[in-house]
Amino acid sequence: MTLDRATLRAARDALPAGLRDALSHMARNIERFHAAQVPPPEQWVDVAPGILVGRVWRPLDRVAAYVPGGTAAYPSSLLMSAIPARLAGVGEFVVASPTGRDGTLSPALLGAAGLMEVDEFVIAGGAQAIAALAYGTESVRAVDKIVGPGNAWVTAAKLEVFGRVAIDMPAGPSEVMVVADDSADPAHVAADLLSQAEHGPDSPAILVTTSARLADRVTEAITRQLPSLPRQAELQASLASAGLIVVTDTLEEAFDLVNEYAPEHLSVVVQDLDAAQATIRHAGSLFLGAYAPESAGDYATGSNHVLPTGRLARSYGALGVEAFGKWLQVQRVTREGLASVRDTVATVAEAEGLSAHRRALEIRFESDEGTR
Repeated sequence: MTLDRATLRAARDALPAGLRDALSHMARNIERFHAAQVPPPEQWVDVAPGILVGRVWRPLDRVAAYVPGGTAAYPSSLLMSAIPARLAGVGEFVVASPTGRDGTLSPALLGAAGLMEVDEFVIAGGAQAIAALAYGTESVRAVDKIVGPGNAWVTAAKLEVFGRVAIDMPAGPSEVMVVADDSADPAHVAADLLSQAEHGPDSPAILVTTSARLADRVTEAITRQLPSLPRQAELQASLASAGLIVVTDTLEEAFDLVNEYAPEHLSVVVQDLDAAQATIRHAGSLFLGAYAPESAGDYATGSNHVLPTGRLARSYGALGVEAFGKWLQVQRVTREGLASVRDTVATVAEAEGLSAHRRALEIRFESDEGTR
């Protein structure tokens, strides 16, 4: 089933004023950060006289964002995909998301879709939603690319359809790693770990510290904070299955572990933040200092929270504007320009055993040379 723009606009208008203002504030910050990523329409280089090579920005025609559902609604994830897509110039932007456990769609999610002027909303979730977006159905036209996070099944489905359509990255269950020394407030560290463990039992929450004392105090803080949280049972299950505290001898060892693990979210609370930033090479999003909780990045700093997981931050980065378009490479060559590379083309083509490549160049000069 799909929802049209009129339905989504009605949901936008029905949003409580406070929530609408918060989503609008969030959207402004996301747009401000991502606007700096918008590529120029064209880039050109005079490689040599008569040889002009460039690339021209081309936004994708039709892109879908998967927004997780089930146990929680994520209007924030919708904004994280919709805003860079709009800035990139995407032709049609589609959202797919499942209903909640009660069989209904979140009014906040629908309102966010209306706020973002989403072209089409597909009510579907899981691997079947990814298949519908990739291959098309009677009611859903196939898209060119699928972006957005999801559970292990959604991530596996995205990898399965890759090749039929493009995907942004494998963005699976959320994960957080906190690196902290004695300067960290254990209550803050505990809260950061709980904020990501809240996503589910497959969401790792890991503390890496040089202080055994801090490790003990964070454990105590978690125990104190848990009873006050509505999702206490889910949090306890998550920490039991994917929670971990690692004590290292040095910060160097801690950051070696970070770069090997490549966490989706990395919080660093140590005395020398500049040195830490210089050392860290692999993480989806880095939160530096005591006043940079992951939740600020999730909702309000303007950074993108669609991030690589499962160690893939070693080779992928955060979702951004360039994910919603491509560069069309262009060459403009004059006769004089072609003549200047004639010998190079001929020599390399012959070395590779591709005589037709050489012929395609030489034939352009034969008529002129035959008249001389």
